Amino acid sequence: MTETINVVAIAGSLRRASFNRGLVRAALELEVPGLQVDEFDIAGVPLYNGDVEAAGNPPAVTALKTTIKEADGLLVATPEYNRGMPGVLKNALDWASRPPDQALRGKPVALIGATPGGFGTRSAQFQIRQILGNPGCAVLAKPELWVSGASEKFNEAGDLTDDDVRQELGDVLSAFRSWIVSTAQS
Repeated sequence: MTETINVVAIAGSLRRASFNRGLVRAALELEVPGLQVDEFDIAGVPLYNGDVEAAGNPPAVTALKTTIKEADGLLVATPEYNRGMPGVLKNALDWASRPPDQALRGKPVALIGATPGGFGTRSAQFQIRQILGNPGCAVLAKPELWVSGASEKFNEAGDLTDDDVRQELGDVLSAFRSWIVSTAQS
């Protein structure tokens, strides 16, 4: 397994010091053999509007779709708001799933997330799994990463400081890489 697998990571939070942006930064910093992780910032993706789409995808949408299509997999780091996924993330996934150039069609996806609450991001990740079923995404089942009590595991700048969570993130990334390789070969 010497082939480099390229994964694009998106954070479902726009706040610079968010825990989920911190998870993405940690994923970028981890050295998983054979895995390259790059980030796409969804802050510039406009709200979905069929009239806008009919006139042609805005540049940020074209960039999002192209980046996802060219990647071997998508890593989604989501917060949980009111037991669900944030609207900005749903919006980005909606744009990426739109025809004719459905960037999410059949794309391998891994989900991770962090929240200050005690339940992790289970509900948000469950919602995302449901949504990603429609464009036929293959979502990694295990391992899962639901970081709860995030305010104790990240510093004020939103950087991951917890070694156990860093190890779990590395385990997810390693499993995701292996899974992408095995599904591509079958």
